[in-house]
Amino acid sequence: MGRIIAIANQKGGVGKTTTATNLAACLAEFGKKVLLVDTDPQGNATSGLGIDKDSLEFTVYDLLIGDCELADCLLEDVLEEFEGNLSVLPSNVNLSGAEIDLIGVSEREYILKKQIDKIRDDFDFIIIDCPPSLNVLTVNALTTADSVLVPIQCEYYALEGLSQLIHTVELVKERLNPNLRMEGVVFTMYDARTNLSLEVVENVKNNLNQNIYKTIIPRNIRLAEAPSYGLPINLYDKRATGAESYRLLAEEVIAAE
Repeated sequence: MGRIIAIANQKGGVGKTTTATNLAACLAEFGKKVLLVDTDPQGNATSGLGIDKDSLEFTVYDLLIGDCELADCLLEDVLEEFEGNLSVLPSNVNLSGAEIDLIGVSEREYILKKQIDKIRDDFDFIIIDCPPSLNVLTVNALTTADSVLVPIQCEYYALEGLSQLIHTVELVKERLNPNLRMEGVVFTMYDARTNLSLEVVENVKNNLNQNIYKTIIPRNIRLAEAPSYGLPINLYDKRATGAESYRLLAEEVIAAE
Protein backbone atom coordinates (compact mmCIF):
# COMPACT_ATOMS: atom_id res chain seq x y z
CA MET A 1 0.00 0.00 0.00
CA GLY A 2 1.41 3.37 -1.04
CA ARG A 3 2.44 5.97 1.48
CA ILE A 4 0.59 9.24 0.92
CA ILE A 5 2.44 12.43 1.88
CA ALA A 6 0.89 15.89 1.59
CA ILE A 7 3.39 18.74 1.08
CA ALA A 8 1.69 21.66 2.81
CA ASN A 9 2.30 25.18 4.04
CA GLN A 10 -0.26 27.95 3.60
CA LYS A 11 2.60 30.43 3.37
CA GLY A 12 3.59 30.91 -0.27
CA GLY A 13 7.14 30.94 -1.61
CA VAL A 14 8.59 28.40 0.82
CA GLY A 15 9.67 25.82 -1.75
CA LYS A 16 6.56 23.67 -1.43
CA THR A 17 6.13 22.81 -5.12
CA THR A 18 9.90 22.56 -5.57
CA THR A 19 9.93 20.01 -2.76
CA ALA A 20 6.91 18.08 -4.09
CA THR A 21 8.26 17.72 -7.65
CA ASN A 22 11.87 17.03 -6.74
CA LEU A 23 11.08 14.63 -3.90
CA ALA A 24 8.76 12.72 -6.26
CA ALA A 25 11.43 12.68 -8.99
CA CYS A 26 14.17 11.49 -6.63
CA LEU A 27 11.94 8.74 -5.24
CA ALA A 28 11.27 7.66 -8.85
CA GLU A 29 15.02 7.75 -9.56
CA PHE A 30 15.51 5.31 -6.67
CA GLY A 31 13.12 2.89 -8.39
CA LYS A 32 10.00 3.68 -6.38
CA LYS A 33 6.62 3.87 -8.13
CA VAL A 34 5.47 7.43 -7.51
CA LEU A 35 2.30 9.42 -8.18
CA LEU A 36 2.48 13.21 -7.93
CA VAL A 37 -0.93 14.80 -7.33
CA ASP A 38 -1.11 18.53 -8.14
CA THR A 39 -3.89 20.16 -6.11
CA ASP A 40 -2.62 23.72 -6.61
CA PRO A 41 -4.57 25.78 -9.19
CA GLN A 42 -1.28 27.38 -10.25
CA GLY A 43 -0.35 23.99 -11.70
CA ASN A 44 3.37 24.57 -11.16
CA ALA A 45 4.08 20.96 -10.20
CA THR A 46 2.44 19.94 -13.50
CA SER A 47 4.37 22.35 -15.73
CA GLY A 48 7.56 21.75 -13.72
CA LEU A 49 7.58 18.20 -15.08
CA GLY A 50 7.24 19.35 -18.68
CA ILE A 51 3.47 18.92 -18.99
CA ASP A 52 1.58 21.58 -20.97
CA LYS A 53 -1.06 22.29 -18.33
CA ASP A 54 -3.16 24.51 -20.62
CA SER A 55 -3.71 21.84 -23.27
CA LEU A 56 -4.96 19.10 -20.94
CA GLU A 57 -8.43 17.72 -21.61
CA PHE A 58 -8.94 16.54 -18.04
CA THR A 59 -7.29 17.50 -14.74
CA VAL A 60 -7.77 17.01 -11.00
CA TYR A 61 -10.51 19.66 -11.24
CA ASP A 62 -12.63 17.49 -13.57
CA LEU A 63 -12.04 14.52 -11.27
CA LEU A 64 -13.17 16.42 -8.17
CA ILE A 65 -16.38 17.74 -9.75
CA GLY A 66 -17.21 14.37 -11.29
CA ASP A 67 -16.71 15.26 -14.96
CA CYS A 68 -14.20 12.48 -15.64
CA GLU A 69 -12.94 9.16 -14.37
CA LEU A 70 -9.56 8.75 -12.70
CA ALA A 71 -8.10 7.02 -15.75
CA ASP A 72 -9.06 10.03 -17.92
CA CYS A 73 -6.76 12.46 -16.13
CA LEU A 74 -3.97 10.18 -14.88
CA LEU A 75 -0.77 10.79 -16.87
CA GLU A 76 1.45 7.73 -16.68
CA ASP A 77 5.14 7.35 -17.47
CA VAL A 78 5.95 11.05 -17.24
CA LEU A 79 9.63 11.64 -18.14
CA GLU A 80 10.86 8.41 -19.73
CA GLU A 81 14.19 8.62 -17.86
CA PHE A 82 12.33 7.28 -14.81
CA GLU A 83 11.30 4.10 -16.68
CA GLY A 84 7.59 4.33 -15.90
CA ASN A 85 8.07 5.11 -12.20
CA LEU A 86 6.54 8.60 -12.24
CA SER A 87 2.86 9.37 -12.87
CA VAL A 88 1.00 12.66 -12.42
CA LEU A 89 -2.55 13.80 -11.68
CA PRO A 90 -2.22 17.27 -13.23
CA SER A 91 -3.77 20.63 -12.45
CA ASN A 92 -4.34 24.00 -14.06
CA VAL A 93 -6.16 27.26 -13.35
CA ASN A 94 -9.57 25.58 -13.69
CA LEU A 95 -9.01 24.14 -10.22
CA SER A 96 -9.46 27.62 -8.71
CA GLY A 97 -13.21 27.15 -9.25
CA ALA A 98 -13.40 24.00 -7.14
CA GLU A 99 -14.13 25.85 -3.88
CA ILE A 100 -17.40 27.22 -5.32
CA ASP A 101 -18.30 24.16 -7.40
CA LEU A 102 -18.10 21.87 -4.36
CA ILE A 103 -20.36 23.98 -2.10
CA GLY A 104 -23.16 21.77 -0.86
CA VAL A 105 -21.63 18.56 -2.19
CA SER A 106 -21.98 15.82 0.42
CA GLU A 107 -18.73 14.49 1.88
CA ARG A 108 -16.80 16.95 -0.26
CA GLU A 109 -13.78 16.61 2.05
CA TYR A 110 -13.40 12.96 0.96
CA ILE A 111 -13.69 13.29 -2.84
CA LEU A 112 -9.96 13.04 -3.52
CA LYS A 113 -9.49 10.26 -0.96
CA LYS A 114 -12.15 8.08 -2.59
CA GLN A 115 -10.39 8.42 -5.95
CA ILE A 116 -6.84 7.92 -4.68
CA ASP A 117 -7.87 4.86 -2.65
CA LYS A 118 -8.70 3.11 -5.95
CA ILE A 119 -5.06 3.25 -7.11
CA ARG A 120 -3.18 3.48 -3.84
CA ASP A 121 -1.83 -0.07 -4.10
CA ASP A 122 -0.30 0.69 -7.52
CA PHE A 123 2.27 3.07 -6.01
CA ASP A 124 4.98 3.08 -3.35
CA PHE A 125 4.57 6.82 -2.73
CA ILE A 126 1.84 9.34 -3.50
CA ILE A 127 3.01 12.94 -3.10
CA ILE A 128 0.34 15.67 -2.97
CA ASP A 129 1.32 19.27 -3.70
CA CYS A 130 -1.12 21.46 -1.75
CA PRO A 131 -2.14 25.04 -2.60
CA PRO A 132 -0.68 27.86 -0.45
CA SER A 133 -3.93 28.28 1.51
CA LEU A 134 -6.11 26.33 3.92
CA ASN A 135 -9.14 25.70 1.69
CA VAL A 136 -11.26 22.74 0.55
CA LEU A 137 -8.41 21.53 -1.71
CA THR A 138 -5.94 21.43 1.18
CA VAL A 139 -8.51 19.70 3.38
CA ASN A 140 -9.07 17.10 0.64
CA ALA A 141 -5.31 16.52 0.49
CA LEU A 142 -5.01 16.19 4.29
CA THR A 143 -7.98 13.82 4.42
CA THR A 144 -6.33 11.65 1.77
CA ALA A 145 -2.80 11.71 3.24
CA ASP A 146 -1.12 9.55 5.86
CA SER A 147 1.22 12.37 6.83
CA VAL A 148 2.14 16.01 6.23
CA LEU A 149 5.58 17.24 5.24
CA VAL A 150 6.07 20.97 5.84
CA PRO A 151 8.73 22.94 3.97
CA ILE A 152 9.95 25.97 5.95
CA GLN A 153 11.96 28.76 4.37
CA CYS A 154 15.01 29.85 6.31
CA GLU A 155 13.81 33.40 6.89
CA TYR A 156 12.74 35.59 9.80
CA TYR A 157 9.00 34.85 9.56
CA ALA A 158 9.47 31.09 9.19
CA LEU A 159 7.38 30.16 12.22
CA GLU A 160 4.59 32.56 11.34
CA GLY A 161 1.55 30.60 10.23
CA LEU A 162 3.11 27.28 11.12
CA SER A 163 1.09 27.01 14.32
CA GLN A 164 -2.06 27.62 12.24
CA LEU A 165 -1.10 24.80 9.88
CA ILE A 166 -0.40 22.44 12.77
CA HIS A 167 -3.78 23.41 14.27
CA THR A 168 -5.47 22.59 10.93
CA VAL A 169 -3.69 19.24 10.79
CA GLU A 170 -4.93 18.49 14.32
CA LEU A 171 -8.51 19.47 13.38
CA VAL A 172 -8.46 17.26 10.29
CA LYS A 173 -7.07 14.42 12.40
CA GLU A 174 -9.79 14.90 15.01
CA ARG A 175 -12.74 15.21 12.61
CA LEU A 176 -11.88 13.67 9.24
CA ASN A 177 -8.71 11.56 9.21
CA PRO A 178 -7.72 10.00 12.56
CA ASN A 179 -4.61 8.41 11.01
CA LEU A 180 -3.06 11.71 9.87
CA ARG A 181 0.31 12.58 11.39
CA MET A 182 3.07 15.12 10.92
CA GLU A 183 5.75 13.61 8.67
CA GLY A 184 8.15 16.36 9.59
CA VAL A 185 9.65 19.72 8.72
CA VAL A 186 12.24 20.32 6.01
CA PHE A 187 14.22 23.54 5.81
CA THR A 188 14.45 25.12 2.34
CA MET A 189 16.32 28.05 0.76
CA TYR A 190 19.15 27.75 3.27
CA ASP A 191 21.96 30.22 2.73
CA ALA A 192 25.11 29.13 4.57
CA ARG A 193 26.57 32.62 4.14
CA THR A 194 24.04 34.24 6.46
CA ASN A 195 23.71 34.01 10.21
CA LEU A 196 19.94 34.36 9.78
CA SER A 197 19.53 30.94 8.13
CA LEU A 198 21.42 29.31 10.99
CA GLU A 199 19.38 31.23 13.59
CA VAL A 200 16.08 30.22 11.96
CA VAL A 201 17.08 26.54 11.98
CA GLU A 202 18.06 26.71 15.66
CA ASN A 203 14.92 28.67 16.56
CA VAL A 204 12.60 26.16 14.90
CA LYS A 205 14.45 23.21 16.44
CA ASN A 206 14.11 24.78 19.90
CA ASN A 207 10.46 25.77 19.56
CA LEU A 208 8.89 23.07 17.46
CA ASN A 209 8.07 19.67 18.86
CA GLN A 210 8.15 17.97 15.45
CA ASN A 211 10.39 15.65 13.50
CA ILE A 212 12.91 17.78 11.59
CA TYR A 213 14.70 16.26 8.63
CA LYS A 214 18.49 16.23 8.74
CA THR A 215 18.58 17.24 5.07
CA ILE A 216 18.50 21.01 4.52
CA ILE A 217 17.73 22.27 1.01
CA PRO A 218 20.12 25.09 0.03
CA ARG A 219 19.45 28.16 -2.07
CA ASN A 220 20.57 26.96 -5.47
CA ILE A 221 20.33 28.71 -8.83
CA ARG A 222 20.09 25.40 -10.72
CA LEU A 223 17.13 24.42 -8.55
CA ALA A 224 15.40 27.69 -9.46
CA GLU A 225 16.12 27.25 -13.18
CA ALA A 226 14.95 23.65 -13.56
CA PRO A 227 11.15 24.23 -13.72
CA SER A 228 11.48 26.60 -16.68
CA TYR A 229 12.95 23.66 -18.61
CA GLY A 230 10.14 21.34 -17.50
CA LEU A 231 12.57 19.13 -15.61
CA PRO A 232 13.14 18.12 -11.99
CA ILE A 233 16.58 18.99 -10.66
CA ASN A 234 17.91 15.42 -10.83
CA LEU A 235 17.42 15.46 -14.62
CA TYR A 236 18.24 19.12 -15.25
CA ASP A 237 21.57 19.00 -13.43
CA LYS A 238 22.11 15.73 -11.61
CA ARG A 239 25.29 16.96 -9.92
CA ALA A 240 23.81 20.20 -8.59
CA THR A 241 23.80 20.63 -4.81
CA GLY A 242 20.00 20.89 -5.02
CA ALA A 243 19.82 17.47 -6.70
CA GLU A 244 22.05 15.92 -4.05
CA SER A 245 19.96 17.49 -1.29
CA TYR A 246 16.65 16.15 -2.63
CA ARG A 247 18.20 12.70 -3.07
CA LEU A 248 19.21 12.80 0.60
CA LEU A 249 15.69 13.90 1.56
CA ALA A 250 14.21 11.06 -0.52
CA GLU A 251 16.50 8.61 1.29
CA GLU A 252 15.29 9.93 4.64
CA VAL A 253 11.65 9.61 3.56
CA ILE A 254 12.21 6.04 2.37
CA ALA A 255 14.02 5.15 5.61
CA ALA A 256 11.05 6.43 7.65
CA GLU A 257 8.74 3.74 6.26
